[in-house]
Amino acid sequence: MKRFDSMTVMGILIGLGLVLLGIRLEGEIGAFWNLSGLLITIGGSFGAVMVNFRAGEIRMVLQVTRQAFIRREQSLVDLCHRFVYLSQKARREGLLVLEDELPEMEDPFTRNGLQMVIDGFEPEAIRKILLSELESIEERHELGQSLFRTWGSLAPAFGMIGTLIGLVMMLGKLEDPSAIGPGMAVALLTTFYGVLLANLVFIPLAGKLAIYSREESRRKEIIIEALLLLQSGINPRLMKEHLKAYFSPAERKLLEEEERREEEEEELPEEVIFDG
Repeated sequence: MKRFDSMTVMGILIGLGLVLLGIRLEGEIGAFWNLSGLLITIGGSFGAVMVNFRAGEIRMVLQVTRQAFIRREQSLVDLCHRFVYLSQKARREGLLVLEDELPEMEDPFTRNGLQMVIDGFEPEAIRKILLSELESIEERHELGQSLFRTWGSLAPAFGMIGTLIGLVMMLGKLEDPSAIGPGMAVALLTTFYGVLLANLVFIPLAGKLAIYSREESRRKEIIIEALLLLQSGINPRLMKEHLKAYFSPAERKLLEEEERREEEEEELPEEVIFDG
C-alpha cells in the first residue's frame, strides 16, 4: 500500500514558514528575495552535483527520492499474517500450490523469493540470491542519500561564492552609493540561501531516506527468514513465534491484541435450552 508522507512536506513548510515569520516580525520579507543569489546558490550547487554524479545515477536518485514523500508500506504484523497463512496452506496442500499466490504478491522481492521456494532451490542458494538483491537495493538507497548529503555540503559553499561575488560587485562600485546596497544583498543573501537549503531540505531529506532504507532492509531480512522457514515446512504457530522475535514492543502488542480479538470471535455462546 502506498502512503503519502505528509511529515516531510509539513516539516519543510513549517520550517520555512517560521523563518519567514521571524523575518516578518523584524522587517520586510521582500528584503530577503534576491533572484541572483538563488541562481548562484541553487544553480551552481546543482551544477556541481551533476559533475559529481553520472546522469544515470541522478535519474535513479529521482526515483529513490519519491520514497521520502510517497512510500510503499506494509506493517510487520500484516507480513506475519501473510506468511502464517502461506505456511498453513503449504502444510495442507504442498509448496507447489503456493504458485496461485504469486499474482497477488505486489512486492517483486517477495514474489521472486517465493518462486524460488516453489521451484525447490536450495535454502543456502535462496539466502545468497536474496541477500545479494538486498545489497543492491541498499546501494541504490545509499546513492540517493549520498546525493542529498553532497548537495547539502555544496549549497553553503556556493552561498559563500555568491558572497564573494557580491563583495566584489560592491567594492568595484564604492564611488556609487546606490550600487552598494544590491551588492551587499547578494553578498549576504546567497549565504543565507545556501545554509537554509542545506539544513532545511537537502540534509534532512538524506536523513529521511536513510531511515526508510533501514526499515526496508529490516523488512526484507524478515522476508528472507520467513521464506526459508516456509520452505522448511515449519508449523504455522512456530512460524509466528519466529517472526515475532523481529517485532518492536508496539508491534507485538498489536499482534497480541489481534490474536485476542480472534479468540473472542471464535468463542461461541452456549445455547440455553428451556423445557416447556
